[in-house]
Amino acid sequence: MAEAYIAAVARSAGGKRGGRLAGVHPADLAGRVLAGLVGRSGIDPAAIEDVIMGCACPGGEQGANIARNAVLASGLPQSVPGTHVDRQCGSSQQALHFAAATVMAGVQDVVIAAGVESMTRVPMGLPWTLAAKHGFGTYRSPGIEARYPDTPFSQFGGAEMMARKYGFDRAALDAYALESHHRAAAATQAGKFDAEIVPLEVETAEGEKLVHKVDEGIRFDASLEKIASVKLLTDGGVISAANASQICDGAAALLIVNERGLKTHGLTPLARVHEMTVLGHDPVIMLEAPIPATERALARAGMTLGEIDLYEVNEAFAPVPLAWAKALGADPARLNVHGGAISLGHPLGGSGAKLMATLVSALHDRGARYGLQTMCEAGGMANVTIVERL
Repeated sequence: MAEAYIAAVARSAGGKRGGRLAGVHPADLAGRVLAGLVGRSGIDPAAIEDVIMGCACPGGEQGANIARNAVLASGLPQSVPGTHVDRQCGSSQQALHFAAATVMAGVQDVVIAAGVESMTRVPMGLPWTLAAKHGFGTYRSPGIEARYPDTPFSQFGGAEMMARKYGFDRAALDAYALESHHRAAAATQAGKFDAEIVPLEVETAEGEKLVHKVDEGIRFDASLEKIASVKLLTDGGVISAANASQICDGAAALLIVNERGLKTHGLTPLARVHEMTVLGHDPVIMLEAPIPATERALARAGMTLGEIDLYEVNEAFAPVPLAWAKALGADPARLNVHGGAISLGHPLGGSGAKLMATLVSALHDRGARYGLQTMCEAGGMANVTIVERL
């Protein structure tokens, strides 16, 4: 079987809710990142055989197959098809897995894996909450209710459960959040994101035209006092908006090819996809799945965590990466070295490709070999991807 390679990466800088990307239609946002990816790779746009795009809330402006609409908005040839993937927060990481499997099988040689989410323009959960509001029902079927009677599926509740189970109080979560901002700020100031971010010309609500190229959610003046002052989401809990991921607008894309694609188009690979795993777990605690999924991925790859140089574990909530590291005995110095979703934002279905762009860039920056990426997903699932820098 052929190998799958990442030949180019691109992402937008994250936009805060109502921020610099708020005026950009998500199809245009994704389309501009697609164009940026193709442009920096130097490949003939007509050689792209498919675009697989993750999106967690495929409704409204993100409905009707956002992948195809992004292609049509991008200026890429009409011959380039596109399809949408929904694995909630892991949607674009799953897009990467599907793209890699396709080129490994030799069905296609050049595929883009991408993701987008405009959480300003399509608020989280809107497609199904709006449907329920207008009498079109809920995803909670009678079969689900029979299996999980009177049991809510809540990421916020799951985060509280994770903190309790693994013994993290609010002080530990807030300290982790502060470190996320510090790392993201340091990475930005050192130009660590320059290789992955596609600068985008935008116009603010006030009519000011500017180039958006810095993640808008980073608090360069973050302090423990400010983080600790943020109100808790539930009385008696430990989760606040400050130690959870930021609502974010963003898009990211990865060029995935096999050996034939590399040779035909004269591409230089950045990384090789070494292992891909996806796992279902408890949908109630929901956010714990990255732990057993990582164990499975390492076993399948014949590796130990000590052989992995860098880890990207999505900071959906601070307890997630903290519990992952505690359960697996991970080195905190290798975890989310450039910050994570608490500081950089979490554009839901776009985050998988976004994290991989950052991971590949960080591996090259440090001359490291192996990187591992994972994230929790609604419904109690997790994807894990191990890549080797080339």
